[in-house]
Amino acid sequence: MTEVTERRTLADVEKGLDMPLREAMLTQRAIRRLLPDPVDDAIVLRCIELALKAPTGSNGQNWEFVVVKDRERIAKLARRNRQSLSIYGRIGRRLSRGNESQQRILDAVEWQADHFEEIPVLVVGCLRGNHVPLVPMPPMAHSSYYGSIYPSVQNLLLAARAMGLGAALITLPLWSTTSARRILGLPASVMPCCVVPMGWPRGRYGPTTRKPVGEVVHLDRYGNQPWKG
Repeated sequence: MTEVTERRTLADVEKGLDMPLREAMLTQRAIRRLLPDPVDDAIVLRCIELALKAPTGSNGQNWEFVVVKDRERIAKLARRNRQSLSIYGRIGRRLSRGNESQQRILDAVEWQADHFEEIPVLVVGCLRGNHVPLVPMPPMAHSSYYGSIYPSVQNLLLAARAMGLGAALITLPLWSTTSARRILGLPASVMPCCVVPMGWPRGRYGPTTRKPVGEVVHLDRYGNQPWKG
């Protein structure tokens, strides 16, 4: 997608939702380099409306979405993002030394951090209900909790892709839950789970490169890979 020079409305891009599902899935990628051009509220709300069609545990529908456009709040989340990246980015660079693909990803993550204040809109996916158990619980309890937000976020990302918006799921701005709650005005009963920066992309979507399915699929037990190669 080329750079946007004119403001687009929902009517301009909604026809993109007729994109074949296969095409959307094959060309979806994390888009971190975004233009500062504004995104109409109606487009963002349409993405969230489609996100709400996703399943949740016990059909609890316990999501909450905070749309952040206020520049001061975005700047505060940008500072939290850079603080987290200053730690985890260094670790990532060391672990991926010699891996050009991973280095390019880190370049995009750092570009996003440097230009975070320019992002036109953030969508913060949250869940009602405290996920910290009062008694010791297995790690699977945490997976079950977050399993109610991520299907909806994937719907949101696919809707953004179909309408030509750039988007990516990130969590670095939320490493301090206390700080994130303060910035977003969230009560203790609402957990911020992820942030989706959204905007018109610099560049375009295209086919993605992934491992062959046989390399990541195991039959009956780990290590038994009859489809590998």
